[in-house]
Amino acid sequence: MVAAEALIRWWHPQLGMIGPDTFIPAAEHVGLIGRIGQWVLETACAQLHAWRAAGHDLRIAVNFSVEQLRRRDIADTVAHTLERFDLRPDDLVVEITESICMHAHDRARESLAHLARLGVRLAIDDFGTGYSSLSYLKRMPVRILKIDRSFVVDLADAADATIVRNIILLAHELDLTVIVEGVETAAQHELLRVMGCDVVQGYLVGKGLPPALFHDAFLAPRRHAIVGQERC
Repeated sequence: MVAAEALIRWWHPQLGMIGPDTFIPAAEHVGLIGRIGQWVLETACAQLHAWRAAGHDLRIAVNFSVEQLRRRDIADTVAHTLERFDLRPDDLVVEITESICMHAHDRARESLAHLARLGVRLAIDDFGTGYSSLSYLKRMPVRILKIDRSFVVDLADAADATIVRNIILLAHELDLTVIVEGVETAAQHELLRVMGCDVVQGYLVGKGLPPALFHDAFLAPRRHAIVGQERC
């Protein structure tokens, strides 16, 4: 276990569990996404601080919106948040979608550069879903490439396997760490291991859980013998 990704869900008393695909667009429309993003950052850092205090050496990944990256003070905000929770910059992974990379304006690119200089790890999420030149890979100060889960569903298919293998080779040539999302079976995991994938993420490792259940499932001493050799 090398890292955890912070996921947001909304538990509504009448409607039950509401996923981000439903409420994030609404939050963007009414201008609340910046406040939600800051809350997620602070909550994730507070949780990582608690896990670190308990002796668990993890990183935490948080998704950033383009609205957050357009803020002039975003790098300072991140730096202050990390300092408040006694975390190092490289304890945090900031994930941005491939579409943000492709269409980022000057302010967003400047914010990413500031975050990189701070020491925060930058990751491109959902890689492979865009339709543009790959030139942004050399323009953006990213360190991690996350291959979209859509390529993993039919990984046994020769064409999908070829695409994934070549993305991994490309990323390694650019000195990037590769994470493959959506890994659900041992067969997929083995194929990716042979291809040289660095880290896997998905239901094979575990589904999203509240912090307390995550601790019991993955960080409690009785599970170390089971998950200690897995990279996820």
